[in-house]
Amino acid sequence: MVKMTHSSTTCFTKIVLFLILVVFFTPSPVADARPATFLQDFRITWSDSHIKQLDGGKAIQLVLDQNSGCGFASKSQYLFGRVSMKIKLIPGDSAGTVTAFYMNSDTDQVRDELDFEFLGNRTGQPYSVQTNVYAHGKGDREQRVNLWFDPAADYHTYSILWNHHHVVFSVDEVPIRVFKNNEARGLPFPKFQPMGVYSTLWEADDWATRGGLEKIDWSKAPFYAYYKDFDIEGCPVPGPRTCASNPSNWWEGSSYQQLDPIAARRYRWVRLNHMVYDYCTDKQRYPVTPPECVAGI
Repeated sequence: MVKMTHSSTTCFTKIVLFLILVVFFTPSPVADARPATFLQDFRITWSDSHIKQLDGGKAIQLVLDQNSGCGFASKSQYLFGRVSMKIKLIPGDSAGTVTAFYMNSDTDQVRDELDFEFLGNRTGQPYSVQTNVYAHGKGDREQRVNLWFDPAADYHTYSILWNHHHVVFSVDEVPIRVFKNNEARGLPFPKFQPMGVYSTLWEADDWATRGGLEKIDWSKAPFYAYYKDFDIEGCPVPGPRTCASNPSNWWEGSSYQQLDPIAARRYRWVRLNHMVYDYCTDKQRYPVTPPECVAGI
């Protein structure tokens, strides 16, 4: 048995304390760190005087007045992945305004696009969110859902998951729309063109609220929307050529290839209780049901 002297015991104690400090106070690597500031991943594309950075650039305020709306876009394009933002929409009388959050291939003829459009309303009336999907230039696939909460009272998370199997639009992790890849049935699916991430706040009172019957009340201007927690996880283009086809990307994993039972139940709840328009059932526009709307597809 080896006896430890007072000096060796003291040395040993210091080593243990040092190791404890190293373990508890050394920063651990962050797997999915969000950008420190808005300008790290985004740039202002329209009316920089109407976009104000808050909290050191970790949040922003968008302004709409009679002079202009405004908008921003990601600095990079992405091919598959997930993008999400927390947004607090215009409070009170927001009729005729549109706050949009979307992905777009920025191509003129054969456009791919995945849209969230938040349609303002009169005070006390529900906000609607309209989604749309463009694939290989074909759009006109609008669906509208009345939000089941006040989206102007606090921030809520809106996300788009895009992989080889489907596109899922979610609100606070609740799926409100799923657009499946049905290329095997001859239907187009956006998978060849990278898309940028965009957002705009603008006037659209010719159609946004009750088909254009409700106009903007400019006496309530300026109108404000707020954004924070910008999170983009995907394959940047330009970037590694093999990224988009890599099955080990987390968004391509088996648990993301279809809705799990809990998500599927929430999705049915939204569709049954909060959907107010579906192009699939609009016989005036589509006397023949669009093929992607047929049951089971």
